[in-house]
Amino acid sequence: MDYKNSGVDIEAGYKSVELMKEYVKKTMRPEVLGGLGGFSGAFSCKEIKNMEDPVLLSGTDGCGTKVKLAFLMDSHDTIGIDAVAMCVNDVACAGGEPLFFLDYIACGKNYPEKIATIVKGVAEGCCQADCALIGGETAEHPGLMPEDEYDLAGFSVGVCDRKDIITGEEIKEGDVLIGLASTGVHSNGFSLVRKVFEKEMTKEGLLETYDELGGKSLGETLLAPTRIYVKAMKSIKNAGVRVHGCSHITGGGFYENVPRMLHEDVRAVIEKDSYPIPPIFTMMQKKGEITEEMMYNTFNMGLGMVLAVASEDADAVIAAAEAAGDKAYKVGCIVKGEKGVELR
Repeated sequence: MDYKNSGVDIEAGYKSVELMKEYVKKTMRPEVLGGLGGFSGAFSCKEIKNMEDPVLLSGTDGCGTKVKLAFLMDSHDTIGIDAVAMCVNDVACAGGEPLFFLDYIACGKNYPEKIATIVKGVAEGCCQADCALIGGETAEHPGLMPEDEYDLAGFSVGVCDRKDIITGEEIKEGDVLIGLASTGVHSNGFSLVRKVFEKEMTKEGLLETYDELGGKSLGETLLAPTRIYVKAMKSIKNAGVRVHGCSHITGGGFYENVPRMLHEDVRAVIEKDSYPIPPIFTMMQKKGEITEEMMYNTFNMGLGMVLAVASEDADAVIAAAEAAGDKAYKVGCIVKGEKGVELR
């Protein structure tokens, strides 16, 4: 009897690391010390010391049940982008610059090529966020998970000068709300998504194309990776704009996330017809007979981030975001009132 006979293949783990090295190298920053394979990832703080009052920011998350679609379609090259996005967007939302990321993959069986493909997506996400992939863990869990399944999560650490942290305390009546377009469902609400499309949750069903989705397949539309907003937030900061508040629209949709950036004396008003809603949401609402309130309480409905800025800065924010490759819209305003969000 040995470890391999019990279901854990150490040699497969070694092979996975070798296969992923080429992807990890692309994410390196000058501050990274050492190489892949150590017991910990090392990152120099030399540049951080130049800040007046550096503050570390962190974010951790996973992809939820979106991984089920990756299993069904046997498509694993973008789910890693989602894992990175869910973490680095939280860091950027607070005004921070993501510095590095570490991933954690739990699998029923280590198939080296599949693991390397997943990490390829993680590395791509890190490149999009300008952060380094400095380590991770692949854990084989025989008997706990089916052999062909896995779960993916991770965390990111970033930094921000204390004076630049976005806390929401500066939000005031008359501020304009700017929405940054999402790429679709992102990585939240997939338990409901899978319930709505229960009959389509096969490889054949997910490969079916729809005119209302622009000729794309259902699977391609749902697996579209979460948009990473790090470069947009950097561009806005470099334009000299002070963001008063920022909300990352994740699980809980608008009703849970927008109030998280508000203080007690202000209310966010969002105009629902101020930006285009991706057709996948309309399709889901109709097919699943979901109320409008539940849609906005579950999904991002086409906006991955909502920013509060001074009215005179609104146009500059939109221009800076679009210069970074993101589509941005004026979607509402801040009014006096009880803390919360109102959709009109």
